Amino acid sequence: MPTELEDIVEHMRRFAWPDYLVFVSMLLLCILIGVYFGFVQRKPNTEAEYLMGGRTMLVFPIALSLIASFISGITLLGLPTEVYSFGIQYVYVALGVTLMGFVMGFIYLPVFHKLNITSTYEYLETRFDRRLRMFGSIMFTIMNIGYLPIVIYVPALAFNQVTGVNIHVITPIVCIVCVFYTCVGGLKAVVWTDVVQTFSMFGALVLVAIKGTIDLGGSDIVFRRAWDTGRLELPNFDINPTTRHTFWSQLIGGFVYWLQTNAVSQNMIQRYLSLPSVAAGRRALWIFVFGVCLLMSLCSYCGLLIYATYQNCDPLTTKLARAKDQLLPLFVMDILRDLPGLSGLFVAGVFSAALSSLSTCLNSMSAVILEDFVKPFVHKPLSQRTINWIMRSVVVGVGSLCAALVFVVEKMGTVLQLTMSLEAITNGPLLGTFTIGILIPWVESRSALTGGIFGVIFMSWLSLKAQYWVATGTIVFPHKPMSVDGCTYDFDRSSINATSTSVYTTDDIFPLFRVSYMWYTFLGAAVTILVSLLCSVLIFGRNDPKTVSPDLMAGFVRRYIHGPDVTLNERGASNACGKNGKTLHESAL
Repeated sequence: MPTELEDIVEHMRRFAWPDYLVFVSMLLLCILIGVYFGFVQRKPNTEAEYLMGGRTMLVFPIALSLIASFISGITLLGLPTEVYSFGIQYVYVALGVTLMGFVMGFIYLPVFHKLNITSTYEYLETRFDRRLRMFGSIMFTIMNIGYLPIVIYVPALAFNQVTGVNIHVITPIVCIVCVFYTCVGGLKAVVWTDVVQTFSMFGALVLVAIKGTIDLGGSDIVFRRAWDTGRLELPNFDINPTTRHTFWSQLIGGFVYWLQTNAVSQNMIQRYLSLPSVAAGRRALWIFVFGVCLLMSLCSYCGLLIYATYQNCDPLTTKLARAKDQLLPLFVMDILRDLPGLSGLFVAGVFSAALSSLSTCLNSMSAVILEDFVKPFVHKPLSQRTINWIMRSVVVGVGSLCAALVFVVEKMGTVLQLTMSLEAITNGPLLGTFTIGILIPWVESRSALTGGIFGVIFMSWLSLKAQYWVATGTIVFPHKPMSVDGCTYDFDRSSINATSTSVYTTDDIFPLFRVSYMWYTFLGAAVTILVSLLCSVLIFGRNDPKTVSPDLMAGFVRRYIHGPDVTLNERGASNACGKNGKTLHESAL
């Protein structure tokens, strides 16, 4: 058995031809699905068919697509490391996910579904004005362009760990495959590849969990070692918002974060709107909630399993795993290296998560660019040929940009943290703006826009400043106990007791910068709503709620404003009307 660190890595790295065969087969299957829906299945080549699947999609594949779209390679690789390092406190976010299911199913989803829209941000123009629509679309675009390169880069690191193949060889190949089937097959190809990729993700995690547990001697050893080191623990009911994970941050902060991601983001809403009814959307929503909770549980168990295996020789301390996101791939190499094809199945599962997130965002970007950045600014209707050209050009252009930005992600060490901060900057204000529209009809467009802009500025200041203190080592999150006493190989021990060189301490930092990241979306939404309400009272005046169409409000707000007997579309056309009486499609022209 090798004793040097590099020798250990090379000894584990056995990605044989059966592994490559499994991985390539997954990519080929995605291509074939795109070919089927793009060339074999004869459907009208229309905008509605390409972006919304003709609004006749089935519940179960849409639900699996939602799971695959939300669970990226970052989650598959990051959550086991989170549990390994900090314990299972994060997993209590499942309570927030469940609460989100109730709120979204009865408040947000019915409003969007009955409007018959393509882009979520069409709602903002109808409820407020075009400025709010552009605000939402720009925030969505910025967030996706910053996020997508990481979606590809992180699983490429895993591929590099198990094969040694340079990340700039594999990322263009994967991007080309994803762009191809998204471009030619539209939403249906995206959804059905997501179905395959969801089974691949679950299969990879179950495989790793079963093989690792057998090797260790049973799940009782896993849980006992986790309990002894505090990784398996009851919820922390501390009310201090600066504590990284508490019951309250996971329930309330997690609920708000998942509400934004699932209830108002174009990436997710576009799938719900492809279903034929609200009832079908609710069924897909609850399958999504159950599936995500199950997948998070599997990832968390793998994190506990990794700790139980490396209890006496932490690979993060020894640098056997060069980056935190390479911890799970390292474990896979260790336990599956002598079983041809199974390492390939795991890598296929990780890349499946990446492909599903990338294809979802590409398809959603084509919808947003077409509906929000092109159609509102042309003076005559676009031909179907022009629409098809625009939609597919967006997919190719954004996909190529993401592949190029992987070089930036690789060179800039803090870009991962900065991009996560960027997500927090946009998520909270967007949720706040949509919530104002659906629940607070007394707020008019100028107040809502002011609140949204102020929310973005506030969250930029808060999250970027907080990430600066984290990057300098001033804000440090203590890990659960780790040990290297049982290591059987040589490694550099000089960094074990290294401390931060910052002249500041955590107590010197302004408390707001020490607030847990789980509260960021909540803070962004709260600031946006509060500033909008203050502007309505002090500056721009209150809006007459009776001028807002019932279709644009949540059911209980609609009944309060217009009375219990009002029905949807009673005060307007079949598409919701704004104060000027125009339909959604008319207001977009």
